Amino acid sequence: MKTPILGSAYVARSVNAADNRMVNLFPEIIPEGGKEPAFLQRTPGLATLVTLGDTLKEVRGLWTLGNFLYAVCGDTFYKIDSSYVATAKGVVANSGPVSIADNGTQIVIAANGPGYIYNTTTDVFQQISDPDYPGAGSIGYLDGYFVFNEPNSQKIWVTTLLDGLTIDPLDFASAEGSPDGVVGLIIDHRELWVFGTNSIEVWYNAGTTDFPLQRIQGAFNELGCAAPYSIAKMDNGLFWLGQDARGNGVVYRANGYTGQRISTHAIEWQLQKYENMSDAIGYTYQQDGHSFYVLIFPQAKKTWVYDVATQAWHERAGWVANGWTRHRSNCQVFFNGETIVGDFENSKLYAMRPDVYVDADYPQRWLRSWRALPTGQNDLKRTIQHSLQLDCETGVGLSGDSAFQDIYLATQAGDLLVTESDDYLIIDDTFYVVQGADPQVMLSWSDDGGHTWSYLHQRSMGKIGRYGHRTIWRRLGSTEKLRDRVYELSGTDPVKVAIMGAELLLSPTRA
Repeated sequence: MKTPILGSAYVARSVNAADNRMVNLFPEIIPEGGKEPAFLQRTPGLATLVTLGDTLKEVRGLWTLGNFLYAVCGDTFYKIDSSYVATAKGVVANSGPVSIADNGTQIVIAANGPGYIYNTTTDVFQQISDPDYPGAGSIGYLDGYFVFNEPNSQKIWVTTLLDGLTIDPLDFASAEGSPDGVVGLIIDHRELWVFGTNSIEVWYNAGTTDFPLQRIQGAFNELGCAAPYSIAKMDNGLFWLGQDARGNGVVYRANGYTGQRISTHAIEWQLQKYENMSDAIGYTYQQDGHSFYVLIFPQAKKTWVYDVATQAWHERAGWVANGWTRHRSNCQVFFNGETIVGDFENSKLYAMRPDVYVDADYPQRWLRSWRALPTGQNDLKRTIQHSLQLDCETGVGLSGDSAFQDIYLATQAGDLLVTESDDYLIIDDTFYVVQGADPQVMLSWSDDGGHTWSYLHQRSMGKIGRYGHRTIWRRLGSTEKLRDRVYELSGTDPVKVAIMGAELLLSPTRA
């Protein structure tokens, strides 16, 4: 029988109800002519492009303008060319994410209060020193004006037309449709969305003399925002982590001027366990036709991703010291034809590439757990499970040359005696086994619905070119205890992963 390995992440409040975890894998639907209706593939890995500065710091924000990439890393603003040569241009105060916008010449950075401007024409970086500047939380650009919200208030401001350095003391208005404070804002389709803690208002440029922006009548929503940096746009819509007067922890996307819930009960249960949701960071990107909304929780060390193409969620995670942590990305931009992200702690910029199977200097572990029997077919009788065969792309092992390249470079072999086979290397008296030459996938299972697990059972996914290799586990025993088996597959080898399904051979018993 086909065991339901395909699907999305859904770990319910009770794992006995659902324990479908998906980490660093995501599904792609096959509309017609496929072996199965979908398959699971590995999320992109990270290739290091540049390290900004000599100390390990958070990459706080990324932006592109013209042929250059701009970054705020720690307390420094950098200009980066297409060869990834970085030049420091100025000092930016505070810590945490920044909000960035430009008008074609000026790049404005809102750093949780203080504001800075880099003029790309004059190459001058300076802090906004206008005495009427009240500080900025989020910033955007609309019809020649920089628009920003004053922290801890209901006020939204505009700068002088085409000049982010000058602020008129009367150029502000208040979002007063609800008495809540403004959390953040974003410009979408030449409209200003103003997010409060319990409400959303949408404004447009009416061209009026005193203050150019006015509310759109009827574009008021009694949904708010729980985290200002969770707001992002993609797929002709906006995405954000929501809250209102009744609670928080629901993820929305805009549907017209209203919010449409896209999170599941399982995702919401996970989010509401976190001590702090207000630090959430959201960014979006598109790759191979999949549009992803990435939602990071720094304090909780968790990363959740929503795929618009399949409307399915999955986790992304780092694997450090044999434990899960948040994904390394902290912010994102598209530059040089690639999706580029900044690291949350080590000053590095990475290219996010589907054909890279590591996270820079760290392995990328993937994991999928699912119930052995399809929904509704568990009659609570004991079964003897004879074998599980993974239907995946095999023969994906690394070649000797690629597998051992890093070791050659590290040893600077010179005149050393080198002995090489498909999956090991001997340099003088040192024996190296290279991960990926004979890639392994690990299987464990739980017979109590997902509470306790067996030890790991390894099988090969096939050395390079062995496309007929079978990845199969035999003699898997009988289901005892709750008679509710959950399987879990995982791997860390830096190779391609494509899973079409899994075939389970079992025998029912009378008990």
